[in-house]
Amino acid sequence: MSKRKPRRLLRFEGKSDPVLSHRQWLQRIINTLWLAFGVITISLGIGIMGYHFISGLPWIDAILEASMILGGMGAIAPITTDAAKLFASFYALMSGLVIISTTGILLAPFLHRMMHRFHADPEPDGGSDK
Repeated sequence: MSKRKPRRLLRFEGKSDPVLSHRQWLQRIINTLWLAFGVITISLGIGIMGYHFISGLPWIDAILEASMILGGMGAIAPITTDAAKLFASFYALMSGLVIISTTGILLAPFLHRMMHRFHADPEPDGGSDK
């Protein structure tokens, strides 16, 4: 019986591993897009719920407010209660980290492929530059 390593969502190959085929690399990009979509969806959901239940905004206004903050545009509705102000502060800070994290997630396959090609061992086809 062989022990298999658990499959991770975005396992990147090591220096000694061959560069992924184009098809596998495109699948990795699709996986990162889904991961980024999930992170943004969860973050937007947190904002919508917070603005609706804590700030007392109607659903459509909560969606607008959460979307504007998450997108970096700024607040729209006036915030009146202390609890709502604390939530808005937390959500604004979290939104900045989500944008930075999502950018890293989306850039990772491209930067990794570039670095892996740069550091990968040359192909054993006898094509040395002598």
